[in-house]
Amino acid sequence: MRLVLFFLLLLFPLDVLGQSLEFSLHRLQGTRPGPTLLVIGGIQGNEPGGFNAAALLATRYRIESGNLWVVPNLNFPSIIKRSRGLHGDMNRKFAKLPESDPEYPQVARIKALITDPQVDLVFNLHDGSGFYHPEYVDPLRNPDRWGQSCIIDQKILNTTAFGDLEKLSRRTVAQVNAKTLEPGHRFRLKNTRTRWDDPEMRKSLTYFAITRNKPAFGIEASKSFPTHIRTYYHLLALEAYMQQAGVDYARDFPLTPSGVNDAISKDVLIAFEDGRIQLRLDDLRPTLGYFPLKKSSQLQIRSNSPLVALVPYRNRYRIHYGNNRLTFIKPQFFDYDDSSDGLEMLIDGQPQRLRFGSMVTVDNEFLVRKEKGYRVNVIGFTRKGKRDESGLKIRAGQLAERFSIDKGGKIYRVEVYRQNRFSGMVLVDFRAQPKGRLPLTLAAAASPDVGRSDN
Repeated sequence: MRLVLFFLLLLFPLDVLGQSLEFSLHRLQGTRPGPTLLVIGGIQGNEPGGFNAAALLATRYRIESGNLWVVPNLNFPSIIKRSRGLHGDMNRKFAKLPESDPEYPQVARIKALITDPQVDLVFNLHDGSGFYHPEYVDPLRNPDRWGQSCIIDQKILNTTAFGDLEKLSRRTVAQVNAKTLEPGHRFRLKNTRTRWDDPEMRKSLTYFAITRNKPAFGIEASKSFPTHIRTYYHLLALEAYMQQAGVDYARDFPLTPSGVNDAISKDVLIAFEDGRIQLRLDDLRPTLGYFPLKKSSQLQIRSNSPLVALVPYRNRYRIHYGNNRLTFIKPQFFDYDDSSDGLEMLIDGQPQRLRFGSMVTVDNEFLVRKEKGYRVNVIGFTRKGKRDESGLKIRAGQLAERFSIDKGGKIYRVEVYRQNRFSGMVLVDFRAQPKGRLPLTLAAAASPDVGRSDN
């Protein structure tokens, strides 16, 4: 028997009318002094390598010296819609922008962060087409491509300790190329010579930073790769820059393609309201019906990823994780009851007190102990004449698979009610757990400042 209690840290407000999805700022502070790096992902919503790398920095890294500020979801509405930009290219809005532009508030906030006196270096993460090469090789490898490159606007910025942009980037390129998966994945340095040669780039975020005496760099992973490989290369480059800047760090996953893929795809969680309902997001069914949500003018969710959102859609809600549309929720609205925080169960004959929001592994059978004044509804189980399903031994074979929350038909909802109020939910998991798997916990991470920069 293994109990998994979902510990969630990050809180994101949701506008139920779908009008806005604010970006979040995550401040990771080391115990020893050092420079502050600002890392930005998601300025273009169809570039998941960049925003997944930023999200992992915010949630799976620990900073030991210096500081790391991360905005993983700058253009969150475009991420949700898988769009480069719902209102045009946000990365071309840093020169002049009328206040009537729908993205003016976000651009103003990120400008305030860039110019914050504490920020020493700025990184903007992108996924670029093909493979940058200074000479024409073929349609995918030529000077007009952007993928697999570190981007600088000029060689030197004379007014800062980190002003040798070319030197820092050449060292980063060499460090990344020592760990490329194939020779064709090589990184290269691309100097756009923005002030002299590139009027379009003069509208960009990095050039705005340069003109405010902030060393700024673009990192471009190739769109020719799947998301986890793009993310792998972003993190390789970021770690190389961090090492040169003197920012010491640790992460809780191996920096390998499989390690990055697992970090992105596994153990991503969502909680509703005060955590009485919590779900893992991997392997969810396309639709979860009769889902007990709180009667409220504004729903709130919590997640351990800043890329998770709950978006209204007609009479339903859709859970998004980055560019991925995971599942529809068909809600059934209830008043919530907070008189209890959990329930007593027998799991394979062993007594266990479970908090609402938990998930417990069951080998053979479970039973919810009766408690006066409360009613239990095990979704997928029926017994004629029984409205309260506490006190009954229930096995997996007695549950209708179509009511499971997962596609594999192994995870089921145990819901508790007091009169007509919803008290909470526990999940029972009949999957065989991998040998040695530990209970799921959330690594320490910085609390985000959602949609504000404190400036």
